[in-house]
Amino acid sequence: MGFLKVANTNRDRAAPARAADTELANIDRPVPSGVNAAGFGSDVVADALRALDVPYIALNPGASYRGLHDSLVNYLGNEKPQMLLCLHEESAVAIAHGYAKVTGKPLAVAVHSNVGLMHATMAVFNAWCDRVPMVILGATGPVDATKRRPWIDWIHTAADQGALIRGFTKWDDQPASPLAAREALLRAGWIATTAPRGPTYVNLDAGMQEAKLTEPVAPIDAQRFMPGVPGAVPPTALAQAAELLRNAKQPVILAGRVSRDLDAWKARVKLAERLNARVISDLKVAAAFPTDHPLHAGAPGSIAPTPEGLEALRAADVLLSLDWLDLAGLVKHAGGALAAKIVQVSLDHRLHNGWSMDYQALPPVDVMLDCEPDLAVPALIEALGPGTRHAVAARDSAPFKPAGDKLTVDYLADALRRAVGERPASLTHVSLSWNGASWPLCHPLDYLGSDAGGGVGGGPGISVGAALALKGSGRLPVAVCGDGDFLMGVTALWTAAHYRIPLLMVIANNRSFFNDELHQERVARMRNRPVENRWVGQRISEPDIDLAAMARAQGAEGFGPVTAIGDLEATFAQAIAAVEAGHVAVVDVRVEPGYSAATTAVMSRKSE
Repeated sequence: MGFLKVANTNRDRAAPARAADTELANIDRPVPSGVNAAGFGSDVVADALRALDVPYIALNPGASYRGLHDSLVNYLGNEKPQMLLCLHEESAVAIAHGYAKVTGKPLAVAVHSNVGLMHATMAVFNAWCDRVPMVILGATGPVDATKRRPWIDWIHTAADQGALIRGFTKWDDQPASPLAAREALLRAGWIATTAPRGPTYVNLDAGMQEAKLTEPVAPIDAQRFMPGVPGAVPPTALAQAAELLRNAKQPVILAGRVSRDLDAWKARVKLAERLNARVISDLKVAAAFPTDHPLHAGAPGSIAPTPEGLEALRAADVLLSLDWLDLAGLVKHAGGALAAKIVQVSLDHRLHNGWSMDYQALPPVDVMLDCEPDLAVPALIEALGPGTRHAVAARDSAPFKPAGDKLTVDYLADALRRAVGERPASLTHVSLSWNGASWPLCHPLDYLGSDAGGGVGGGPGISVGAALALKGSGRLPVAVCGDGDFLMGVTALWTAAHYRIPLLMVIANNRSFFNDELHQERVARMRNRPVENRWVGQRISEPDIDLAAMARAQGAEGFGPVTAIGDLEATFAQAIAAVEAGHVAVVDVRVEPGYSAATTAVMSRKSE
């Protein structure tokens, strides 16, 4: 076994995380098969997967890759990678998505033929929009038509299966031999993890997988075929950007898509304080700057910046965009043409294609730094020189306090924060109704961002993947999902329960597809029709769904429904205790429908 030399990339992992990996590795142990050498095409594929150094492969099984399945179990011994059995292909991809959000590293995913890939497509799109790496393996019935079983192999064979997701993957291939499959997987891993990152897809011929090798496969050094691609800050653009920022009177930093690296987080804080720049962040992406810092302008928004953020934008003379998601849209929210000079730091343009419009409108840019923000920020600090360090005044703002007497998401967040207390926690997902002011973000792992592609149903699987990556880290993974999101992705919890991945999931259950209620209200106002009818075809009630029972059906512990504000904190405390004991806990909270005032204003207005 092992015709590839695999580099050890796990030396920087903490001991608790390694212990957690060991615990998980003891689950689903196969009987030793005694197979020590590759004998079939799928064994070569399995060895190539191991060379990618992916710890897990999330999958929903299917006959199209039964050869590979056997190789993973009986050749590799179900380790490096270890299988994560999922009940739906969308959950398998979402779990890989959540894992990459935390680690920046890919998992492998396997989906069954064209039908499994069609199940997975929404989650693949989410991962693409979130620019996270993963390697997806699909399969097809035998390409040689004479080897296809009647009916079933024919309906599970496509002439160009990769075309289903080519618009939202970085690269795909359908290799025809074991050696070609090895090369394809190495290329897929290399491309997926090279910035700007994203999912790749390799479609495996069932016939190739199951064919015996006619001769031994010669070893290669895998790392030579996956070279590192170090980025560089363009010097001329760097000098121009530094000059603009040095002379700026009212600079604003737009903290967008950045890594979870703590040193990079500290560098962004240092740059903001060096410039005395206001900073705006966004709930559509992961935490990028401490929201309780005096220079942070208001709370992070989800649809649009808060009034304080908009005020800072309109007063700015230089904007520094650190891969801000939808820069042109931000300018539009601020009222159109801004007087500010704009410096953009991003590699995202390298992924833009003609199928998906997730690249947003074309923004105005005066200086372009074609590199990752984590590289640009230290370079900017050095180029600016020591300067005069600005004294940062303490923020004069009252602590977050919910208002009213109805059980809203604000009350949910307030009680959840108090129940979490001083524990380090990671918000793996939040609902559309989440108020960015309710939960300070003080560390790059405090919040992991949205599902990115707007695909309802991604929250549970993404949260399971994130919880897997956080297992053993000492952090409490906390997901806040809407009821519609939970109902579409609930079976992802079975995977968490089976593999003993602790996770707290709170359901902001407004018994409605409420986002669409606001859209229907908007259309009604535009057409002068009754807004009172916005609920028809949207409400999830009569009967109400027992979400806690659905959680228990997956092996999780279910709590609720909680209907009173006064019961929130005690219920959350019980659920957290269950998670700390190693379980998955789900709390159903019956919240009043509604979003923050800023979000509602944007979504309900008649026209742009």
